[in-house]
Amino acid sequence: MALSSTVISPRKLRHDVYSYSYQQDSNIPLVISVLASVIDRTLSRNERIAKNCRFPLSSKSAKTRVFDCNETPDMTIQSYLERIFRYTRAGPSVYVVAYVYIDRFCQLYPEFRIGVRNVHRLLITTIMLASKYVEDMNHRNSYFAQVGGLTTKEMNKLEVEFLFSMKFKLHVNVSVFESYCCHLEREVSIGGGYHIERTLRCAEDIKLKQREETRFDQIAHPLL
Repeated sequence: MALSSTVISPRKLRHDVYSYSYQQDSNIPLVISVLASVIDRTLSRNERIAKNCRFPLSSKSAKTRVFDCNETPDMTIQSYLERIFRYTRAGPSVYVVAYVYIDRFCQLYPEFRIGVRNVHRLLITTIMLASKYVEDMNHRNSYFAQVGGLTTKEMNKLEVEFLFSMKFKLHVNVSVFESYCCHLEREVSIGGGYHIERTLRCAEDIKLKQREETRFDQIAHPLL
């Protein structure tokens, strides 16, 4: 689904940020639609470039060719990201950090082009790594593999290849996170004033509050 067909107001986005909870009934974060729209436009742009310049979207480098799949997945970016969220419940900040990793990867390997044959594997790999970086609790690689439509062996290989390709530089500080939020906002809202879920700090506050409430319940329970 294109972002342009989705009505997203600044107030709704801000409410989504501060009311977001890591619960099974949480709504799909709005940033997923934003990221899907940006990725879709990148795919379209790269396809146009490939037609005009007559070079393949995927590079011949072994480090980047690892993300190529034999068959193009029959699933839109929006649907794929929603599936990942539905089964992993990764918070909004995970998708922003994953976008940071994708951009860093593309900067390190300028010959690499995101295309329909590599985008799904690139997304599940970066989202899994971003989840490990941001979240306190995570699923096993085998679970992410199942969600992403891969074997555990493939998922493990993609993770290792990506880590070495990035030289293990996965740290994302608050200022970098904020800058990528602003970048996503500019990409999709052009003067609309939308605010992507800035949850790198907000998520920690929410989880800390939830842990404190759980601890209080555990302490108070014997007194009831």
